[in-house]
Amino acid sequence: MDIKGTCIASVTDEHGPVYVYQTPKNLILSFDGKIYQSCIKLNNINGLNLAYTQAMMTALFFIPNLKTAMIMGLGAGSIAKNLYHAFPDLIIHTVEYRQAVADMAIKYFGVPVSDRLFIHIDYAANYMKKTQVKTDVIFSDLYSSEGMESDQVDSSYLRHCKNALTFDGVLVLNICHTKAQLKEKFDQLLDKEFEGRILSFTIEGGNKIVFAFNNTMPLLVKSELIDKAISLQTIINVPMKRYAELLFNHV
Repeated sequence: MDIKGTCIASVTDEHGPVYVYQTPKNLILSFDGKIYQSCIKLNNINGLNLAYTQAMMTALFFIPNLKTAMIMGLGAGSIAKNLYHAFPDLIIHTVEYRQAVADMAIKYFGVPVSDRLFIHIDYAANYMKKTQVKTDVIFSDLYSSEGMESDQVDSSYLRHCKNALTFDGVLVLNICHTKAQLKEKFDQLLDKEFEGRILSFTIEGGNKIVFAFNNTMPLLVKSELIDKAISLQTIINVPMKRYAELLFNHV
Protein backbone atom coordinates (compact mmCIF):
# COMPACT_ATOMS: atom_id res chain seq x y z
CA MET A 1 0.00 0.00 0.00
CA ASP A 2 1.36 3.39 -0.96
CA ILE A 3 1.99 6.03 1.69
CA LYS A 4 -0.91 8.46 1.91
CA GLY A 5 0.42 11.99 1.69
CA THR A 6 2.17 14.48 -0.55
CA CYS A 7 5.70 13.76 -1.66
CA ILE A 8 7.51 17.03 -0.92
CA ALA A 9 11.04 15.87 -1.73
CA SER A 10 12.84 12.97 -3.36
CA VAL A 11 16.34 12.08 -4.39
CA THR A 12 17.98 9.02 -5.88
CA ASP A 13 21.50 7.87 -5.10
CA GLU A 14 23.40 4.70 -5.95
CA HIS A 15 21.33 2.80 -3.38
CA GLY A 16 17.94 3.88 -4.67
CA PRO A 17 15.35 6.56 -3.90
CA VAL A 18 14.71 8.52 -0.71
CA TYR A 19 11.31 10.16 -0.30
CA VAL A 20 9.87 12.68 2.14
CA TYR A 21 6.08 12.70 2.48
CA GLN A 22 3.91 15.17 4.33
CA THR A 23 0.43 14.56 5.72
CA PRO A 24 -1.65 17.04 7.73
CA LYS A 25 0.00 15.74 10.92
CA ASN A 26 3.23 13.96 9.98
CA LEU A 27 6.48 14.02 8.05
CA ILE A 28 7.51 10.60 6.76
CA LEU A 29 10.80 9.27 5.42
CA SER A 30 10.53 6.30 3.06
CA PHE A 31 12.84 4.38 0.77
CA ASP A 32 10.13 2.86 -1.42
CA GLY A 33 6.99 4.99 -1.05
CA LYS A 34 5.27 2.15 0.82
CA ILE A 35 6.99 1.54 4.18
CA TYR A 36 7.63 4.18 6.83
CA GLN A 37 11.36 4.37 7.53
CA SER A 38 10.82 7.19 10.01
CA CYS A 39 7.88 9.36 11.00
CA ILE A 40 7.64 12.55 13.07
CA LYS A 41 4.65 14.60 14.17
CA LEU A 42 4.66 18.17 12.90
CA ASN A 43 3.51 19.42 16.31
CA ASN A 44 6.25 17.47 18.14
CA ILE A 45 9.26 17.35 15.85
CA ASN A 46 11.65 16.16 18.57
CA GLY A 47 9.33 13.44 19.85
CA LEU A 48 9.32 9.72 19.11
CA ASN A 49 6.26 8.85 17.05
CA LEU A 50 6.90 5.20 16.17
CA ALA A 51 6.42 2.68 18.97
CA TYR A 52 9.65 0.78 18.31
CA THR A 53 11.74 3.95 18.73
CA GLN A 54 9.97 4.62 22.03
CA ALA A 55 10.57 1.04 23.15
CA MET A 56 14.29 1.23 22.34
CA MET A 57 14.64 4.03 24.90
CA THR A 58 14.05 1.42 27.61
CA ALA A 59 17.81 0.85 27.41
CA LEU A 60 18.23 4.10 29.34
CA PHE A 61 16.72 2.44 32.44
CA PHE A 62 20.06 0.67 32.85
CA ILE A 63 22.43 3.63 32.40
CA PRO A 64 22.70 5.76 35.54
CA ASN A 65 25.08 8.36 34.08
CA LEU A 66 24.47 8.81 30.35
CA LYS A 67 27.35 10.64 28.69
CA THR A 68 27.68 9.20 25.18
CA ALA A 69 25.29 7.48 22.76
CA MET A 70 25.74 5.86 19.34
CA ILE A 71 22.99 5.37 16.79
CA MET A 72 23.48 2.93 13.94
CA GLY A 73 21.13 4.03 11.16
CA LEU A 74 20.17 7.71 11.27
CA GLY A 75 16.96 7.64 9.24
CA ALA A 76 15.11 10.88 9.90
CA GLY A 77 17.02 11.25 13.15
CA SER A 78 14.14 10.72 15.58
CA ILE A 79 16.19 9.04 18.31
CA ALA A 80 19.13 11.40 17.79
CA LYS A 81 16.95 14.51 18.10
CA ASN A 82 15.09 13.23 21.12
CA LEU A 83 18.30 12.44 22.97
CA TYR A 84 19.96 15.67 21.85
CA HIS A 85 17.23 17.88 23.26
CA ALA A 86 16.52 15.79 26.37
CA PHE A 87 20.15 15.55 27.56
CA PRO A 88 21.98 18.87 27.04
CA ASP A 89 25.45 17.46 27.79
CA LEU A 90 25.13 14.23 25.81
CA ILE A 91 27.58 13.49 22.98
CA ILE A 92 25.89 11.59 20.15
CA HIS A 93 27.53 9.70 17.28
CA THR A 94 25.26 8.59 14.44
CA VAL A 95 26.27 6.35 11.56
CA GLU A 96 24.43 6.53 8.24
CA TYR A 97 25.75 4.94 5.05
CA ARG A 98 23.75 7.20 2.71
CA GLN A 99 24.69 10.86 2.47
CA ALA A 100 21.32 11.49 0.82
CA VAL A 101 19.50 10.26 3.93
CA ALA A 102 21.63 12.45 6.20
CA ASP A 103 20.95 15.47 3.97
CA MET A 104 17.19 14.85 4.07
CA ALA A 105 17.30 14.40 7.85
CA ILE A 106 18.99 17.77 8.31
CA LYS A 107 16.96 19.69 5.72
CA TYR A 108 13.45 18.35 6.35
CA PHE A 109 13.43 16.65 9.76
CA GLY A 110 15.34 19.15 11.87
CA VAL A 111 18.42 17.10 12.77
CA PRO A 112 20.72 19.72 14.32
CA VAL A 113 24.16 20.59 13.02
CA SER A 114 26.11 20.66 16.27
CA ASP A 115 29.41 19.85 17.93
CA ARG A 116 27.44 17.45 20.17
CA LEU A 117 25.93 15.44 17.32
CA PHE A 118 28.21 13.78 14.79
CA ILE A 119 26.98 12.15 11.58
CA HIS A 120 29.46 9.62 10.19
CA ILE A 121 28.82 8.57 6.59
CA ASP A 122 29.91 4.96 6.62
CA TYR A 123 28.65 1.40 6.80
CA ALA A 124 27.84 0.48 10.39
CA ALA A 125 30.11 -2.58 10.43
CA ASN A 126 33.04 -0.61 9.02
CA TYR A 127 32.56 2.25 11.46
CA MET A 128 32.30 -0.07 14.46
CA LYS A 129 35.44 -1.94 13.42
CA LYS A 130 37.58 1.20 13.46
CA THR A 131 35.98 3.49 16.05
CA GLN A 132 37.89 4.38 19.20
CA VAL A 133 34.83 5.91 20.86
CA LYS A 134 33.49 4.31 24.02
CA THR A 135 29.76 4.73 24.48
CA ASP A 136 27.14 4.03 27.16
CA VAL A 137 24.49 2.86 24.71
CA ILE A 138 24.31 1.77 21.08
CA PHE A 139 20.99 1.92 19.24
CA SER A 140 21.16 -0.44 16.26
CA ASP A 141 18.36 -0.15 13.72
CA LEU A 142 19.82 -1.23 10.39
CA TYR A 143 17.16 -1.55 7.72
CA SER A 144 16.64 -0.80 4.05
CA SER A 145 13.58 -1.27 1.84
CA GLU A 146 14.68 -4.92 1.55
CA GLY A 147 14.56 -5.59 5.30
CA MET A 148 17.20 -6.01 8.01
CA GLU A 149 20.73 -5.26 6.80
CA SER A 150 23.17 -8.14 6.84
CA ASP A 151 25.56 -6.11 9.02
CA GLN A 152 23.22 -6.51 11.96
CA VAL A 153 23.30 -10.32 11.64
CA ASP A 154 27.07 -10.59 11.76
CA SER A 155 29.20 -11.85 14.63
CA SER A 156 32.03 -9.39 14.01
CA TYR A 157 29.61 -6.44 14.01
CA LEU A 158 28.11 -7.55 17.31
CA ARG A 159 31.59 -8.10 18.77
CA HIS A 160 32.75 -4.65 17.70
CA CYS A 161 29.60 -3.13 19.21
CA LYS A 162 30.37 -4.90 22.49
CA ASN A 163 33.96 -3.64 22.42
CA ALA A 164 32.75 -0.07 21.94
CA LEU A 165 30.54 -0.14 25.04
CA THR A 166 31.55 1.27 28.39
CA PHE A 167 31.77 -1.25 31.24
CA ASP A 168 28.04 -1.13 32.01
CA GLY A 169 27.02 -0.22 28.46
CA VAL A 170 23.99 -1.58 26.61
CA LEU A 171 23.41 -2.51 22.97
CA VAL A 172 19.75 -2.21 21.97
CA LEU A 173 18.50 -3.60 18.66
CA ASN A 174 15.26 -3.39 16.73
CA ILE A 175 14.29 -6.67 15.04
CA CYS A 176 11.38 -6.35 12.65
CA HIS A 177 9.74 -8.51 9.95
CA THR A 178 12.71 -10.86 9.90
CA LYS A 179 12.53 -14.38 8.45
CA ALA A 180 12.45 -17.10 11.12
CA GLN A 181 15.74 -18.65 9.98
CA LEU A 182 17.53 -15.29 10.02
CA LYS A 183 16.04 -14.41 13.42
CA GLU A 184 17.23 -17.74 14.86
CA LYS A 185 20.75 -17.16 13.53
CA PHE A 186 20.76 -13.66 14.95
CA ASP A 187 19.61 -14.86 18.39
CA GLN A 188 22.39 -17.46 18.47
CA LEU A 189 25.09 -14.95 17.48
CA LEU A 190 23.90 -12.39 19.98
CA ASP A 191 23.71 -14.94 22.79
CA LYS A 192 27.25 -16.10 22.04
CA GLU A 193 28.83 -12.64 21.80
CA PHE A 194 27.16 -11.35 24.98
CA GLU A 195 27.35 -14.66 26.87
CA GLY A 196 23.62 -14.84 27.51
CA ARG A 197 23.30 -11.36 29.02
CA ILE A 198 20.20 -10.65 26.92
CA LEU A 199 16.74 -9.27 27.65
CA SER A 200 13.98 -8.63 25.12
CA PHE A 201 10.31 -7.91 24.65
CA THR A 202 7.95 -7.71 21.70
CA ILE A 203 5.71 -4.72 21.10
CA GLU A 204 2.42 -4.44 19.27
CA GLY A 205 3.12 -4.71 15.57
CA GLY A 206 5.70 -7.44 16.03
CA ASN A 207 8.96 -5.55 16.57
CA LYS A 208 11.27 -7.36 18.96
CA ILE A 209 13.42 -5.04 21.05
CA VAL A 210 16.60 -6.71 22.30
CA PHE A 211 18.97 -5.49 25.03
CA ALA A 212 22.49 -6.92 25.26
CA PHE A 213 24.56 -6.04 28.33
CA ASN A 214 28.31 -5.67 28.20
CA ASN A 215 29.16 -6.94 31.67
CA THR A 216 26.40 -6.87 34.26
CA MET A 217 22.99 -8.45 33.77
CA PRO A 218 20.48 -6.25 35.63
CA LEU A 219 18.20 -7.60 38.31
CA LEU A 220 14.67 -6.52 37.39
CA VAL A 221 12.43 -5.31 40.19
CA LYS A 222 9.08 -4.08 38.94
CA SER A 223 8.74 -1.17 41.36
CA GLU A 224 12.24 0.05 40.48
CA LEU A 225 11.53 -0.25 36.74
CA ILE A 226 8.33 1.77 37.14
CA ASP A 227 10.18 4.46 39.10
CA LYS A 228 12.84 4.67 36.39
CA ALA A 229 10.15 4.84 33.70
CA ILE A 230 8.30 7.68 35.40
CA SER A 231 11.52 9.63 35.86
CA LEU A 232 12.67 9.07 32.28
CA GLN A 233 9.35 9.87 30.64
CA THR A 234 9.38 13.37 32.13
CA ILE A 235 12.74 13.93 30.42
CA ILE A 236 12.12 12.42 26.97
CA ASN A 237 8.33 12.94 26.78
CA VAL A 238 7.61 9.28 26.00
CA PRO A 239 5.15 7.07 27.94
CA MET A 240 7.83 4.74 29.27
CA LYS A 241 5.76 3.04 31.98
CA ARG A 242 4.13 0.75 29.41
CA TYR A 243 7.56 -0.46 28.25
CA ALA A 244 8.75 -1.04 31.81
CA GLU A 245 5.75 -3.32 32.32
CA LEU A 246 6.32 -5.07 28.99
CA LEU A 247 9.95 -5.72 29.85
CA PHE A 248 9.15 -7.06 33.31
CA ASN A 249 6.35 -9.28 32.01
CA HIS A 250 8.62 -10.83 29.36
CA VAL A 251 11.26 -11.94 31.84
